[in-house]
Amino acid sequence: MDEKAWLTERFEDHRARLRAVAYQMLGSFNDADDAVQEAWLRVSRAGAGNVENVGGWLTTVVARVCLNMLRTRERRREESFDVHLPDPVVSRADEGDPEQEALLADSVGLALLVVLDTLKPAERLAFVLHDMFAVPFDQIAPMVERSPAAARQLASRARHRVRGAAPDPDSDLTRQREVVDAYFAAVRDGDLDALVAVLAPDVVLRADGGTARARHTSVIRGARDVAAQAAKATRLAPFVQPALINGTAGAVAIAGGRAFSIMAFTVAHGQIATIDVLVDPERLAHLDLEAFGITPSIVTAEGVTAEGRFRPDRPRPRK
Repeated sequence: MDEKAWLTERFEDHRARLRAVAYQMLGSFNDADDAVQEAWLRVSRAGAGNVENVGGWLTTVVARVCLNMLRTRERRREESFDVHLPDPVVSRADEGDPEQEALLADSVGLALLVVLDTLKPAERLAFVLHDMFAVPFDQIAPMVERSPAAARQLASRARHRVRGAAPDPDSDLTRQREVVDAYFAAVRDGDLDALVAVLAPDVVLRADGGTARARHTSVIRGARDVAAQAAKATRLAPFVQPALINGTAGAVAIAGGRAFSIMAFTVAHGQIATIDVLVDPERLAHLDLEAFGITPSIVTAEGVTAEGRFRPDRPRPRK
């Protein structure tokens, strides 16, 4: 086997981990796919040489690509709306999707990814690589052009912010589901007191309506205000289907053969601490929700099979 064939095989062996690193770094399926593709172009040109730890080397290459993308994003981001949720990993509540689950390191809830989006690029890289993928700081340091001690400090600073803003979800998924089900029962009944009881006093609700539905984009804080907002959605309750969103209890609202809302919950200490709602119709139309009988929309010929299914696990053509 020649070096190119050997390197191709090794890259495919590590593709799932590399895509997981890119997703945790970027919070976007398309950006993660672009990062993995760019990493492949780089390593295929450079060759493996005398690399001993191929997996670590490939992770480093992908991380560097992601860091450059984050820095570009930070310079160019001029959002016209206040809330932008990362792409959610969605699967049925009764059966996990191995391809989707491969994106998640431990329990990386959507709320955690929201907080990661507020970090500086170097902080995010240090935190994600060390805390989620166990990359040592002496390997992280050259990527961020700092000493290992300074890289450790970056991760520590990021960890402090994450813990303060993204509570760890309860580990019992069955209990999570019970709390979320109680929330939707209260919504269905229009029971404001029951809603308040299931919400943490400092609960945060974030809704991302995208540019097309800016009026649906907002942040609401506090149990009473979140409950009052949720109580307005009584008519939507019959369309809600249970789901796993980034490995935690959530829901997908489906009507007329299309999804019009995805809701992710963080249940901590038996109460709902965060609710993240994606209602951006454009992004919802392109998510992989085939497990719920919904086929993603075809946007371009790139990255879409003849059957119309986007396959994010495959390299996309260069633009």
